[in-house]
Amino acid sequence: MCLGIPGLLVERDGPDADIPSGLVEFAGMRRRVCLVCTPDAIPGDYVIVHAGVAISRLDPVEAARVLAFLDEIKENEGWEGERDALRR
Repeated sequence: MCLGIPGLLVERDGPDADIPSGLVEFAGMRRRVCLVCTPDAIPGDYVIVHAGVAISRLDPVEAARVLAFLDEIKENEGWEGERDALRR
């Protein structure tokens, strides 16, 4: 079983990068992730990240549903800010 977490792509490396990557924000924390599987992702898109790789793009409404579910099952430590950002 794998777990992919939704995050907001806030910055993408330039087109000259050997391996496409970018900064993805998770509840205020930013991590550099590989974007090779999501070549069309642009800043402002939500992506599902597994093991440091963005494996797919995600609709903002679906991202809100996933984050609400994590909140509901009390697996929300550090996720409150992300859910609030989706409401804006």
